[in-house]
Amino acid sequence: MKLREGFILQRTMLYKFKSKVTADLIMLEPNGRQMLTLIGKSESGSLSKGILEPQDMPAAIFALERAIAEDEEVQQQRLREALAAGEKVARSDVVSLRQRAVPFLDMLRRCHAAGKAIVWGV
Repeated sequence: MKLREGFILQRTMLYKFKSKVTADLIMLEPNGRQMLTLIGKSESGSLSKGILEPQDMPAAIFALERAIAEDEEVQQQRLREALAAGEKVARSDVVSLRQRAVPFLDMLRRCHAAGKAIVWGV
C-alpha cells in the first residue's frame, strides 16, 4: 500500500505484555519474540499469546541476565580484537540487548514480587 512517494505502509506486529502490577509494555515483534525466546517460551509453543506465572519469573530473570552478560562479553571481545588489529572502533548505533531487556526485566521483577502473572496476545 503506497502512502506517498517513497513511503510504504507496512503492518508491524507488536507484543503487548500486560500485568496487574505495571503499565503495559509494548515491543516490536522482533524484540518481543527475542525476549520470549531467551526466557524459553518459544519451546512451549506459540509465541503469539501466552502467560508467564510468578513461579517461572526467577528463571526468566536469570535467563535474560545471562543472555545480557553473554552479549556484552561478545561486544567486548569484538572491541578487543579491533583494537589489537589497529582498527578504528566506531561508536555503535545499535540498541544493545541490555537496553531492550531492561523494561521487561523490571516488569518481571515487579510482577514476581507482587505474585502476579504477565500475559500477552490475549
